[in-house]
Amino acid sequence: MKEALFTLLAESVDYAGLFPPAALDMPAAVAEYATHREEPNAWMLGRFVLPATRLDEWTHAAPAAVEGNPWPLSVLAGSFDPALRDLIVAFNRREQGRAVIDTVETRATTPREMPSASLTSGVAIFVEIPIADDPAVLLDAVRAAGVRAKVRTGGTTPDAFPSAPQVARFIRRCVERDIIFKATAGLHHPLRAEYRLTYDDGGPEGTMFGFLNVLLATMIAREGGGQKEVTAALEERDPAALTASDEAVVWRGRSFKIASLRAARTRSITGFGSCSFREPVADLRTLGLL
Repeated sequence: MKEALFTLLAESVDYAGLFPPAALDMPAAVAEYATHREEPNAWMLGRFVLPATRLDEWTHAAPAAVEGNPWPLSVLAGSFDPALRDLIVAFNRREQGRAVIDTVETRATTPREMPSASLTSGVAIFVEIPIADDPAVLLDAVRAAGVRAKVRTGGTTPDAFPSAPQVARFIRRCVERDIIFKATAGLHHPLRAEYRLTYDDGGPEGTMFGFLNVLLATMIAREGGGQKEVTAALEERDPAALTASDEAVVWRGRSFKIASLRAARTRSITGFGSCSFREPVADLRTLGLL
């Protein structure tokens, strides 16, 4: 394993098998995640993502023992309020040693809807915001509230995908404000290309972003890249344009060394949500990166 690639992708894939297009039931999603935790590439695996309303289902479906390695969980909720905080505290106390909720994902469309980090301790709050228009005002509210941002980069229909310039603008606005963020939806594959949007036979196809595109774009933004350059990284399709060594990840002659990769992952993008862990791993193998 190349050290630079490990730095870029360690614990980057939050597993969201409960959600479309996989849409597994709880026992199947739990079984998948448990299997992935024992695989050679488990170093890429992040949190198990589930709705807050399904925590009891997780309790009944998850393994009784996790051998001293509690499952990290991220819960989705329509809003973050004292009732959800109390639910998380009670769950973490009850499941101590087996699982820990350390992340909440919610939404806001106006600054007034923004939750406050003061509602909780030890739990990161990611707030999904719309990006069709310039998200600067909402991101100012994110920073003022002490929370983190989340961007949706796709879905199961073509109209669910934002444009590359919209995503580039979001990334640049986050970097300008030193805001940590995550991306989710439509990020099963490393590089931008046309893929099936669902697992149904005859389902629609569309152009997806790649998770490496989003990570590259973030690193370029952190190094002062402008809108055009960040957008170009999001639109990269050529596997030959990207290489990795122990010292650096290189994109079209531009080298990102270990320190830059680590800073991007700890100070900007924490990772991405995917309903599949197998697809990212398999595609990275196909590209010769694993």
